[in-house]
Amino acid sequence: MDAVAALNEIAFWLERGRAATFKVQAFRKAAAAISPLPPEEVAERARTGRLKSMKGIGDRTYQVIQQAVGGGVPDYLADLREKGAQPLATGGAAIRNELRGDLHSHSDWSDGGSPIELMVAAAGVLGREYLALTDHSSNLTIANGLSPERLTRQLDVVAEINADGQSGSGNPGSRVRLLTGIEVDILESGELDQDPGLLDRLDIVVASVHSKLRADRKTMTRRMLGGIQARHTNVLGHCTGRLVEGSRGTRPPSEFDAKEVFAACAEYNVAVEINSRPERQDPPDALIQLALEAGCLFSIDSDAHAPGQLDFLQYGAERAARNEVPAERIITTWPVDRLLDWAAAT
Repeated sequence: MDAVAALNEIAFWLERGRAATFKVQAFRKAAAAISPLPPEEVAERARTGRLKSMKGIGDRTYQVIQQAVGGGVPDYLADLREKGAQPLATGGAAIRNELRGDLHSHSDWSDGGSPIELMVAAAGVLGREYLALTDHSSNLTIANGLSPERLTRQLDVVAEINADGQSGSGNPGSRVRLLTGIEVDILESGELDQDPGLLDRLDIVVASVHSKLRADRKTMTRRMLGGIQARHTNVLGHCTGRLVEGSRGTRPPSEFDAKEVFAACAEYNVAVEINSRPERQDPPDALIQLALEAGCLFSIDSDAHAPGQLDFLQYGAERAARNEVPAERIITTWPVDRLLDWAAAT
């Protein structure tokens, strides 16, 4: 087995299982350390023990590499594969099987942990037909948000990745169409945090509030309505901003007039995101019901910051099924051409 592939797959399964970041990074760093070397050199260094002296190679990763270059599936990987055969969520299988894509993901261009290419490859392994790359906008400095200049460069990278896939160059995620996008901050003024000319060039715009989440109900409602009414917005991301578990602690949902906000989403053809991250579970079930009553569309998204987290869509599908959201109102079940036609018309 290819040693780099084995290390990256182990990292994938650990991410999917919400392992500690330092454990995941040990395998990602080891993969990055040996990836420039020819496979035969990796095998030779593993055989002689010289691999142990390389920066980024620890005892566990060395053992994995040894077993991989020896021709077998490393024991640690085999164990993770067996555990990963079980679904993450017990419900929502019917909706999960209809999902074609994911409109909210992050790479190491902002606060994600992996290169774009690894995100695309993982989406391919999971059977996605399309994946939107939605790194943060510049206002979110803590997340290394993209300036207009960096976003412009990223658009060229996305074009290259898609061209490589179309040419059959061996890209592991070649069957995945990578969509241009951004998770753009809705500023306090209600405006979107990116140059309108650049937003015109994107396939998907997810608009989210990331700051001043404890603002009063009237202020937050006005801010969100501004973002929804902006002509570029396609998806309203994690609308309450709540955190219900996880390493960042908990955070209560922001206060806003949900009926007014969801009525605007329906009027302006903006999908309400069902954010699949376990620590968010956003919107709460009661708000999903209000959005349903308002006639909203939905987008089940992973909000993945690492390849293994792309499989979090299972959690979103489970919540959609529990709330009886019809599959035809979930835009991520649509074929990519229909999706893009809809997005262009919003």
